[in-house]
Amino acid sequence: MLALLDILLTILHLVIIGFNLFGWIWPGTRKLHFVSIVTTAAFWFLFGIWYGVGYCPITDWQWRVKERMGEENLPDSFIKYFADDITGNNISASLIDILTTVFFALAVLASVVVNFIKNGSYSRK
Repeated sequence: MLALLDILLTILHLVIIGFNLFGWIWPGTRKLHFVSIVTTAAFWFLFGIWYGVGYCPITDWQWRVKERMGEENLPDSFIKYFADDITGNNISASLIDILTTVFFALAVLASVVVNFIKNGSYSRK
């Protein structure tokens, strides 16, 4: 049962990450994408006040599952964990954090552009 929950949490992580990166592309998902990135940022920075910047409740839940399955020394970031797992390398946590921040910022910018600037919601005075 724990293994299935771990797989489901991994799938959920990957879906959210993929949507946060690319959900701005399709007109039908642009508003939901904006909500998703604002929610992600709120967890990272608001909950980050108490739990550390970059806090993700899904990672928190998944790490609890993995610890019950006997895994130890889990990194702070699911993205680092997954990148290490698929490459077989120990990728620098700092590099992962930088890349995560850059790509998230680009997705935020893209979402703002397609939701507020390109559609005419933003007007110059």
